[in-house]
Amino acid sequence: MGKEFAKELLKDGNIVYGAARRVDKMDDIKQLGVKVLEMDVTDEASMVKGIETIIKDEGRIDVLINNAGFGSYGAVEDVSIDDARYQLEVNVFGAARLIQLVLPYMRKHKYGKIVNISSIGGKIALPLGAWYHASKFALEALSDALRNEVKQFGVDVVLIEPGGVKSEWGGIAMDNLIKKSSNGVYAPLAKKFADAITNTEDKGADPMVIVELVRKAIYNKKPKTRYSGGYMAAMVLFMRKILSDRMFDKMIISQVK
Repeated sequence: MGKEFAKELLKDGNIVYGAARRVDKMDDIKQLGVKVLEMDVTDEASMVKGIETIIKDEGRIDVLINNAGFGSYGAVEDVSIDDARYQLEVNVFGAARLIQLVLPYMRKHKYGKIVNISSIGGKIALPLGAWYHASKFALEALSDALRNEVKQFGVDVVLIEPGGVKSEWGGIAMDNLIKKSSNGVYAPLAKKFADAITNTEDKGADPMVIVELVRKAIYNKKPKTRYSGGYMAAMVLFMRKILSDRMFDKMIISQVK
């Protein structure tokens, strides 16, 4: 999705920087005009250097899109605390640190948009995804608190909550699940869950669905606090709202029998 954000926002006439650990994977958007930065959101020095580079070249940062994230799936009992900590480091603390780094410049210009890419997984929690969901629940809470802190400075904070989208995410998450929980007591559930996710991969929405949500977050003068879209997003969020915890649990488990 990150590449689609970069390409489409560039088409809109913006100066766009794309940050990634694997800059060799960014040649295609670099050729289009996206300014590529090497950055690891678990490395303080690379984040500081990246923001300093942008400020040196442009003098300001108007929009931050926090898109870095992955799914460390596996049963709570099977996932090491080190792996769990890394999940939160990438999905939460990396985003939080970049927010800290850009806010002084946004406050200075009395304008800014911070767009945090969350997930419908920030509103619901599926079995075998505890640490991923914990990271997205945390990002949701972080964004809610931040929104009310920085509104006074002309800075908007918006959450994007994708459902199923065609991307590498599902494959990586299921690979992690198989590595962690395919041989122990949770193996039967892990296999059923992985099969269920794999069988729905072709139903994922085109990334452009999420690009349009990002556009709304950036270009609307008074954006909503949240935008959701993608496969099953509307239905899942609606069912989470109207069902009790037990009823919602039954619905989820029925999908992996």
